[in-house]
Amino acid sequence: MTVRKNQASLTAAEKRSFVDALLELKRTGRYDTFVTTHNAFIMSDTDSGDRVGHRSPSFLPWHRRFLIQFEQALQAIDPTVALPYWDWTADRTASASLWAPNFLGGTGRSRDGQVTEGPFAVDGGRWPVTVTVDGRGFLRRALGSGVAQLPTRAEVDSVLAMPTYDTAPWNSASNGFRNHLEGWRGVNLHNRVHVWVGGQMATGASPNDPVFWLHHAFIDRLWAQWQARHPRSAYLPAGATRNVVSLNDVMRPWNDVTPAEMLDHTKFYTFDTLA
Repeated sequence: MTVRKNQASLTAAEKRSFVDALLELKRTGRYDTFVTTHNAFIMSDTDSGDRVGHRSPSFLPWHRRFLIQFEQALQAIDPTVALPYWDWTADRTASASLWAPNFLGGTGRSRDGQVTEGPFAVDGGRWPVTVTVDGRGFLRRALGSGVAQLPTRAEVDSVLAMPTYDTAPWNSASNGFRNHLEGWRGVNLHNRVHVWVGGQMATGASPNDPVFWLHHAFIDRLWAQWQARHPRSAYLPAGATRNVVSLNDVMRPWNDVTPAEMLDHTKFYTFDTLA
């Protein structure tokens, strides 16, 4: 069984294996297919039209399936690899361990955001950014520039306390757990982290930055925590609802998986702790 760990507890060997698997997936061209998929759904998901990956109840099961598929791609390269998660309520600064040169590298330089250290820096030649939104073919970050502070534990707890999964109108105006976690309302959790990292993370092509996977692994863990705290609170909507994915509807692009099949993460992986 795959165990997803806090990135702060990874050994040097575990970090190296994760990075090596990312670089190999990039070399084969498979990595960029994930970037392309995510960007396509960001562009097509709207509040008033069909929405699957974002601004909708299926934001969480869609990304859970997306992460499982990506993790399996890494494990086809190295079966020992699991997606780590980044607890940004604890590792809150640009000097946190995940930004070290031997892991993800740090922030970008001031003039163009280019990441210049670590395994994903352009000078290494192993991380060309080919799915672009602005034509620049290098990894960019601007840690803490777009917004000053990452979400706090107290803010997370306030969202985890919300008892209802989602509500009409099932978009970025909804007043429920999913939308507050996604960040369109309230204290702004998921979206704020994307903006704090900056660079490609602030665009639809956010998986260009490997930290995308660590961030979303933590979002997924928060959903698992919410499920454990509210065992009687179901995924909503349960019945057919215009423009959104209900409990038993299939999700694009896979067309063979429903939110119902994604509710129990323990069929696929566990976390080092849900405490």
